[in-house]
Amino acid sequence: MTRVAGIDCGTNTIRLLVADVDDAGRLTDVDRRMAVVRLGQGVDRTGRIAPEAMERTLEAARRYAQVCAELGAERIRFVATSASRDAENRQEFVDGVRAALGVEPEVIGGQEEARLSFRGATSVLAGRHPGPFLVVDIGGGSTELVLGTTSPVAAVSMDVGCVRLTERHLHDDPPTPEQIAAASADVVAGLRAAAAVVPFGRTATLVGLAGSVTTVTAHALDLDEYDPELIDGAVLKADQVLASCRALLTMTHKRRARLPFMHPGRVDVIGAGALIWSDVIARVRADVGAAGGHLRTVVTSEHDILDGITLSAAGR
Repeated sequence: MTRVAGIDCGTNTIRLLVADVDDAGRLTDVDRRMAVVRLGQGVDRTGRIAPEAMERTLEAARRYAQVCAELGAERIRFVATSASRDAENRQEFVDGVRAALGVEPEVIGGQEEARLSFRGATSVLAGRHPGPFLVVDIGGGSTELVLGTTSPVAAVSMDVGCVRLTERHLHDDPPTPEQIAAASADVVAGLRAAAAVVPFGRTATLVGLAGSVTTVTAHALDLDEYDPELIDGAVLKADQVLASCRALLTMTHKRRARLPFMHPGRVDVIGAGALIWSDVIARVRADVGAAGGHLRTVVTSEHDILDGITLSAAGR
């Protein structure tokens, strides 16, 4: 066993996984936690990480450094994604993380982000569902789509995410039909370009990752609380998921906040996340149908890029 830590710093959240990894590459969780820091606050508009967002995230990194030290993690890999790679002042952020953790943070591109998401998700999917898998990781600033069975064969990163689309388009509470149409147009355009790289029609199992998807799944399951054990591996009818996406998109913030499974840091952005997931499902289902197949269900996984980062840390 090797005890390692992975940190995924996205546009909306920063997450930590400390785990023991055996020689077969199996993860055993020791500590898994998340904080909503909204690092990408305003980055789409200003091109810079806001000082208050920077400090929130670095404070979380300092807390995570303490956890890693207390639990005896031998290696740490810190990965930053969309908000960091879009920001002009990312070097200031990188320097701050290095000081907090004592490791060199990596600002990775969309292709590497997709590869790590695929590795994390498929580490627990093998043998449960048929491939090829289309793994979809909906983040705050970007969405990664990667197709493969045992390894990625095609991947793409779209600059659409729940924070980015909320800040661009979904300004009212609830959003107006015009705002929803504008946000959806961005997603549809992204999917049109993505389809030229990733053959959606080959999908046998559609797998959704990250907080927007897991929250939609919790709504579809009508959970009384957020329960990762019930959400992880859930297989739902596509129409059931689409109905939950529509409901969350058109709810007021006040009503969303009353949902027992809703994390407070997702209340304002879950509508955009649900819209992205809805448009992805619709496009993939249409392409699978055009190829002569049927996509009736979708799978949700709690294992994602964070697992992929942690697994990769063990191999270093």
